[in-house]
Amino acid sequence: MSGGGRKRPSTAVVTAAVRPDATPATATILAAITRYARSLYRIRRGNALNVLVGGGLTFRAMLAAIDGARRSICLETYIWEDDRMGTRFADALMARARAGVTVRVIFDAIGGFGMSDAFVDKMMAAGVEVLEYHPIAPWRARFNVSKRDHRKILVVDDEIGFTGGLNIADEYAAKEDGGAGWHDVHCEVRGPVVADLARLFRSLWIREGGRPYPAPPRAEDVTAPPGDIAVRVVDNSKLRRRGAIRRAYVSAIRAARRAILLENAYFLPDRRLRRALYRAVERGVEVSVIVPGRSDVKLIAYAGYYIYRKMVARGVRILRWQGPMMHAKTAVVDGIWSAIGSYNLDNRSLRYNLEVIVEVLDSDVGTVMEGHFRRDVALTVPFDVAEWDRLRWWQKALAWFSFRIRNWL
Repeated sequence: MSGGGRKRPSTAVVTAAVRPDATPATATILAAITRYARSLYRIRRGNALNVLVGGGLTFRAMLAAIDGARRSICLETYIWEDDRMGTRFADALMARARAGVTVRVIFDAIGGFGMSDAFVDKMMAAGVEVLEYHPIAPWRARFNVSKRDHRKILVVDDEIGFTGGLNIADEYAAKEDGGAGWHDVHCEVRGPVVADLARLFRSLWIREGGRPYPAPPRAEDVTAPPGDIAVRVVDNSKLRRRGAIRRAYVSAIRAARRAILLENAYFLPDRRLRRALYRAVERGVEVSVIVPGRSDVKLIAYAGYYIYRKMVARGVRILRWQGPMMHAKTAVVDGIWSAIGSYNLDNRSLRYNLEVIVEVLDSDVGTVMEGHFRRDVALTVPFDVAEWDRLRWWQKALAWFSFRIRNWL
């Protein structure tokens, strides 16, 4: 399928956009970009990227970057608990603030509900600038409990960036670190694309009333790129871009020729996404999705029953994770196009939450992502339509109701 008549950019435009040389490797990158990417806007060449699976690797890398900060730290998260892991992050941030590093933090009011006022006050007393996104204040004129900041961003010295699915809490920490060992994926990036993450943070900071500060360097001004990976930051922070991340997914799915491999914690795709996946199956593409075996949100668990049985009947392979909670939001298509971020394939991420992903066009990263997926399959069991048939009538009714409610909330 060609993508609904969408016009592809000329090679000349692609060349100008991503600054390639004339090597065979560049020709491969250009082919990947023109096939899988919906747009050339802000595709950044010259990046290095590490895929971080689980809280053990992710939190160690993030804390090491914080400890090495020389000038600035910008941290944005949805959930932040004042538990063991949350305290480790707070202590690290306070230490750098006392050392003269500028430290800015954005946390969501709902996601950070478990943080005590004393926990926040302690950070502010140490010099950390803290901004609470959409405080729980019904008396405010534009208060909306549904609109949340679900992004996870860390930028250190405008040189190192992190994003993905992990919140800051013990649930996400490795079991050997005293955590629950939830399965999740993050990434560390270096290169021009870090500037886009830094500017995304700054835009929200200023819009929500944070003290203004100078804009970070532009991605175009990075003169010593650390790698050659093409990456784009895709967000939905502006009203006209609410569907930007979904459009990136649909574009890659429509271009798929071999395999679409998704891991998604709250997988309740809308009709457009389902249609794209069904058409991929009809083209002979493998479509496999890993979802939680036991969701931490019961509403999602029942809604999943309702939609999974329809998708399995159309040839989509639904695999239920059997380890601790599966919280990842990743994708890899044909081992070339990958996505890592905070975006769930559900109505909340599409319509309400602030979200961000990195869209990666690189066969080496794609090979790593596909390898992780194939290994994860060993810890899953397939969803079978017979599971739906075994449900009692009231459970089926609850599944239908849960799916409708989740699409409305």
